[in-house]
Amino acid sequence: MIRNGIDNIGKYAKWFEGKRLGLITAPTGLDRNFVPTYRILHERFTLSALFSPEHGVRGDAAAGATVDTYTDKETGVPVYSLYRSDSKRLTPDMLDQVDMVVYDIQDVGVRFYTFISTMLYALEDCAKAGKPFVVLDRVNPLDGVTVEGNVLKEQYRSFVGGYGLCVRYGLTPGEVAAMANEEMGWNADLRIVRCEGWDRSMLFPYTGLLFVPPSVGIPRFETALVYAGTCLFEGTNVSEGRGTALPFEMIGAPYITDPDRLADEMNRKGLSGVRFRPVWFRPYASKHAGELCGGVQLHITDVRAFRPVEAGVALLFAIRDTYESFAFLPPVRENGRPFLDLLSGEPRIRDRATDVRDVLDAFREESRAFAERKAPFHLY
Repeated sequence: MIRNGIDNIGKYAKWFEGKRLGLITAPTGLDRNFVPTYRILHERFTLSALFSPEHGVRGDAAAGATVDTYTDKETGVPVYSLYRSDSKRLTPDMLDQVDMVVYDIQDVGVRFYTFISTMLYALEDCAKAGKPFVVLDRVNPLDGVTVEGNVLKEQYRSFVGGYGLCVRYGLTPGEVAAMANEEMGWNADLRIVRCEGWDRSMLFPYTGLLFVPPSVGIPRFETALVYAGTCLFEGTNVSEGRGTALPFEMIGAPYITDPDRLADEMNRKGLSGVRFRPVWFRPYASKHAGELCGGVQLHITDVRAFRPVEAGVALLFAIRDTYESFAFLPPVRENGRPFLDLLSGEPRIRDRATDVRDVLDAFREESRAFAERKAPFHLY
């Protein structure tokens, strides 16, 4: 039986007894019986504060929407936002309310998914404040072996890439925390409640655990897998499928009027573990809402063989080089970097002179080096 950290918390009770606990959590913060972590800490120990990441503690905030501070009705404790318009950090006032900060959110194993940035910001803040930081570890749904993509370049750090990870990094949250704590020299009092029974070669469908959507945009495991590549389209004027039943699995735009041609081109590439099907769709929200879009759906035929980053980059280049109306989105903030550069961690993809083969060759080399760099931090 595979057990996440919260399922093993009884073995670590001494860490929490007599402490005022602050918990960073989301709807995926559950034990095997779907009992929320906040309820377990509230009933067994002293829960003094909840800290809300993007989407909210209970998942009631939309992607990118700021989260307000309020009082939780069930526990009566204050809920402080870590997704504010002016900051995504723990403040000294927040940290004064607690003796220890606990983190329990299911990760998706992809660098630009913001929960991992929330964890690392909080770890750094706790290090500065001298507060212990505990990670209730969880399995990586994309396995702990496969590494894909490039390593984030320092000058492109942001909330969608806060630390020098590969796109698909093959680490649990606890392992990421340990790696960053050492490499960044934070010297935090970091403690990890480990998983049990997980083999790092396991993808989520082989764990026997039930998949709880970590956000509305990631409704199932296949979405999490393909997201590692198709999230890059968020930096373009192509719909990444938000506002449909298949976010990140359907990619398209109003100017793609020949989806059969695009699907044929992608299938000729012979990418491992995936087939491309021509589709028409009309998003009800987000990019191109209400407009008819032509494009493709990615059908994963082999979850082990599929390499989502390579597939996503290849598809982006195919659309970029075929359709004159394709465009990269401008920076979100004045004088900022284009969003695609923040997602990809560098400007190479946006360079019109680049060739997809050169980009993917460079990515493979960086991922091989990262796999060696991360190995000393494996806990499983």
